[in-house]
Amino acid sequence: MSVAGTVPFFAYTAIFLVLPTLLVVVGAFRSREGVFTLNGITQALSERTIGIFINSLVVSAVTALIGAVAGALIAYALATAPSGSLMRRTFTAFMSVVAQFGGVMLAFAFIATIGINGMVTRLMTQTVGFSLDPAMLSTLFGVGVVYIYFQIPLMVIVFLPALDGLKPQWREATANLGGTGVTYWTRVAGPILLPSFLGSYLLLFANSFSAFATAAALISQQTIIVPMEIESALRNENDLGMDAYAQALALGMIIVVALVMWGYAVLGRRASRWQA
Repeated sequence: MSVAGTVPFFAYTAIFLVLPTLLVVVGAFRSREGVFTLNGITQALSERTIGIFINSLVVSAVTALIGAVAGALIAYALATAPSGSLMRRTFTAFMSVVAQFGGVMLAFAFIATIGINGMVTRLMTQTVGFSLDPAMLSTLFGVGVVYIYFQIPLMVIVFLPALDGLKPQWREATANLGGTGVTYWTRVAGPILLPSFLGSYLLLFANSFSAFATAAALISQQTIIVPMEIESALRNENDLGMDAYAQALALGMIIVVALVMWGYAVLGRRASRWQA
């Protein structure tokens, strides 16, 4: 009976995770005609594609770092408030909503705010005679700015439980032994929170690395990140043999995300020792 209860979980995992992964792995080495080919892998290892992968890695690493640092500071401020206070519950709920706000809606919000004819852009032009670069949102930098919008609240949500897990007795014990606030954060709280912080950073990295809709809505004339290149390869009308290339790109993304999630799981186990 105990085994039967796990059947839905394993069935769901097999259908929506394992099977798609196997199809991607096989498809990366298979042409549209079903013949074994290395064309997709060769294209994926080209200089242009490697540059696109680097773009994705850089924007993911930078936005995850900014989101992790800013989100950790906000989470710490929330952790100092009483757990049942109205302010904390309201702000936490707001962070939960904002963390899920992405895709085309988020892109439109930024375009309507700081785009070429955005409200803030026009206001700045009329009042101070200065405006942002109209093409900024269509660059890798602009995409990174928009990604930070949902990275920070996501960090607040995932890192707040780790801060709540810090016991007041640890600070009191540090003070009783003659330690200062610096001693507490560098010798006690810091090492305890580090695995959770790094794990949250990896989660933010994976979140940004796999994002597609927001960047696709901001940029329509070029492909600068891997998910956009996959979409471009699948919709290519000039070369119908791009399927293997798209699958090879997806395989590369799977490898990167798998490594990140493995690191997240390892760090999560280490952090759980102090959250019992």
